[in-house]
Amino acid sequence: MTTTSAPLTRTDRRQLALAAAADRRLVDPMAGFVDLAGLRAAVEELTEAFAPLGRVQHTVAAKACGLAPLLRFLGDLGVDAEVASPGETAVAEAAGLRGPRLVLDSPAKTIGELAHALAEGTAINADNFQELARLDRLVGAAPRSVLGLRINPQIGAGRIGDTSTATASSKFGIPVRDHGNRGLVIEAFLHRPWLTRLHVHVGSQGCPPELMADGVAAVHRLAEEINAEAGYQQVTSIDLGGGLPVNFTSDDPGPTYAGYVDTLLARVPALADGRYSFVTEFGRSLLAKNGFLVSTVEYTKVAGGRHIAVTHAGAQVAARTVLQPEHWPLRLSALDAAGTPKTGPEVPQDIAGPLCFAGDLLARERPLPLLEPGDLVVAHDTGAYYFGAHYAYNTLPRPAVHGFTIGADGEVRFTPIRRAQSLAELVADAGGEYLEALPHG
Repeated sequence: MTTTSAPLTRTDRRQLALAAAADRRLVDPMAGFVDLAGLRAAVEELTEAFAPLGRVQHTVAAKACGLAPLLRFLGDLGVDAEVASPGETAVAEAAGLRGPRLVLDSPAKTIGELAHALAEGTAINADNFQELARLDRLVGAAPRSVLGLRINPQIGAGRIGDTSTATASSKFGIPVRDHGNRGLVIEAFLHRPWLTRLHVHVGSQGCPPELMADGVAAVHRLAEEINAEAGYQQVTSIDLGGGLPVNFTSDDPGPTYAGYVDTLLARVPALADGRYSFVTEFGRSLLAKNGFLVSTVEYTKVAGGRHIAVTHAGAQVAARTVLQPEHWPLRLSALDAAGTPKTGPEVPQDIAGPLCFAGDLLARERPLPLLEPGDLVVAHDTGAYYFGAHYAYNTLPRPAVHGFTIGADGEVRFTPIRRAQSLAELVADAGGEYLEALPHG
């Protein structure tokens, strides 16, 4: 008789990886880690959830995951990429995602970007009428690219204003409720047979699935109206955007893809009738729960009766958390130098970063077992944005990032995703090649 052990949970995998990383001294003095098994499971959940909608191209928002090996890993799982800059495009193309496997979104696309995308066959979502006029001059008789138009349904904001993109005055898309714009959008399609897609994205963290579904419903109604006016199905696909929020308070993921699809279909049952194909652009919901940052505690002190632990993780890797802690709090864990969870009475502590401003704090008065120099602090749910959105204050290097898997034997295997930035690279980035360019004093 044989027995089969239960599969490891995300928490189990994380703890094994933390102990192994400490043993192999990978946290030097800070590093990021990606749970590749968790990421694979997230992709499976995504594709299964959207199966009722029929033809769906899933893309990952490259802004949430700007690391080429991760884009390649996701590409091998069938996930393409949504890009919004020449840099994101170059990284995605280097990872093997190019042409029809890319969707280009940006409110500030240059003529060069548009021309490159059209030459590659990359899908483009135009942001405004002026961009459509540029495309008029660039598009040939039979463009290889799928071409769409981003619509702002103007349905309001979620909990976080900075990540809400469907407000009355958002900088993104064509505000379809502004006077005359709905008719102008319909006219734009009727005069451009190559325009076949509508795009909507109402925001990300802080936007509930119900608000996201309202945006999709608004664009679906517009697609039906355009097709009725055209007399045939000119709009053949709808880009649903991304933005599914993540629960940062526990290991529970929060809203699920399956729950979101249920909300969509309850709001717009016709999405499942097979007449449209779809695109998704999820980022944070795919990646956040599958990554974490680990930093060494360098020093501890007491000031004004308050315990302070100085670490190497601050605004350079967690700018949103440091600058807007009310919107972007992170769960933190305290480990000893061996990667074992610390025990003992919890003491309110400020978890400080290394940057030279007083507000550089990952957390204020966070109850944790009392930290000591050499201990480790884990910032959970940082697999999206925290590895890539580096803030260059104090010229601190980007940390190394490692992917990990755990074999059937329990052995943790690390794979480099990005090495730590070297001091020579920092000097070069600071204009080191032009040291002799300015007159000597």
